[in-house]
Amino acid sequence: MIAVQPFMAHADIPVFVCDLSPLTAHLELARQAIDELRISHPQSPESNVKATYMSPWRSHLVTDKFGPLMQVVLQVSKEASKLLSANLDALNMEMIVSECWGIIYEESSYTQPHNHFPSDFSCSIYLESHADSAPIIFAGKYPLQPTPNMLVMFPGILTHEVPATKGRRVVVAMNLHKHATFANVTL
Repeated sequence: MIAVQPFMAHADIPVFVCDLSPLTAHLELARQAIDELRISHPQSPESNVKATYMSPWRSHLVTDKFGPLMQVVLQVSKEASKLLSANLDALNMEMIVSECWGIIYEESSYTQPHNHFPSDFSCSIYLESHADSAPIIFAGKYPLQPTPNMLVMFPGILTHEVPATKGRRVVVAMNLHKHATFANVTL
């Protein structure tokens, strides 16, 4: 199991990080997916992301190469929920990935301040992150410097942005929503 750690920039900012380095095959598969999508779907959608390339919002419905990484993200969301004092299984809830897309940032790429409401969680997985790439900034004042193979998960309502970067970074982003399972309901 991947260890999920709180990013303690501020007690009111529930951001969680974990190192996905042991999952090289999952990360490489996602990287292949982004390169393939860039060929098959070369037009970036309109968004607050001003990057060299952004794949379609629901890229996980176009290719199954994001599947293994999505399963890891769902497990991380369970652990992050526990750190927020919520046991999703006990609540008959599970998370589902509603959107999954890839982003390639090169010099001068940036993302405007935004949030992912109504998503319960959002995350960024840094497949590549050069040392001089820009941080992700939460709530306008809490920077987190990404490193390769880092997963960053946060509540969808949390405002975040990426200033213009100098270094290249390649990211898989996902939005997650709670879904009732009714698995343990007794009548």
